[in-house]
Amino acid sequence: MGLIEAIVLGLVQGLTEFLPISSTAHLRIVPELLGWGDPGAAFSAVIQLGTVAAVLIYFRRDLWSLTAAALRSLRNRRPLETTESRLAWFVALGTIPIGVAGLVFKGVIETRLRSLYVISASLMALAVVLWLVERAASHQRTLEEMTVRDGLAIGLWQCLALVPGASRSGTTITGGLSLGLRREDAARYSFLLSIPATTLAGVFELKHLLEAADRPSTAALVAGTAVAFASGMASIAGLLRYLRTRTMAVFVVYRLLLGGALLALLLTGVLAPQAG
Repeated sequence: MGLIEAIVLGLVQGLTEFLPISSTAHLRIVPELLGWGDPGAAFSAVIQLGTVAAVLIYFRRDLWSLTAAALRSLRNRRPLETTESRLAWFVALGTIPIGVAGLVFKGVIETRLRSLYVISASLMALAVVLWLVERAASHQRTLEEMTVRDGLAIGLWQCLALVPGASRSGTTITGGLSLGLRREDAARYSFLLSIPATTLAGVFELKHLLEAADRPSTAALVAGTAVAFASGMASIAGLLRYLRTRTMAVFVVYRLLLGGALLALLLTGVLAPQAG
């Protein structure tokens, strides 16, 4: 993998990780269209560390408050005493399902599910689900009103993100909306929930990637991760600002168009369904 390729993929990762349009799908589609081939699940997971860093820095004050509250709650033996301590434990609880599912289905996720046919189908399927939830949701509840049941439910929604094309932010934001959360609150919680899962996945895959004989150069990994960080910061700020006054409709339309165009390219033989 060359430096330019790593930079382009880092930009794609950062811009799409936090939008409900699937970074995994774009990291499969863009290289195929440019004739580069599949960068692989391991490379994708590693450059996600750049977007993890973006969340950590963007929400550093929130994270400090949540961590401090969680530690106080342990000391006081009242884990659900405050809003901050509840959110901290909800994030921990919501990470368990995807951690278990990711380990159990790791082989399938990194092979058969990376088919572009699967990505096309999941792009369009979640678009429909997102649209239905968007129309039916109350958009009234705040993070302060979340319960243990809500935290677990959104964590289960996050498991759907293991299917390439579903989108981790897309599934968790949809889950939050289905529980009546305001759009901005659903997105904010989605970002916080992303930290443990994407960090663990990135660190886990980094070891395997560094041991591989055909791994990208260190310069390519660093460049891709750095660009993912910078573009991820911009993506977070942009989405939160956008959702304060607008609906999810634009993402529904984008997913349908992208999924439909991808399917057309596959059926006409322009793209191959699996990586070479």
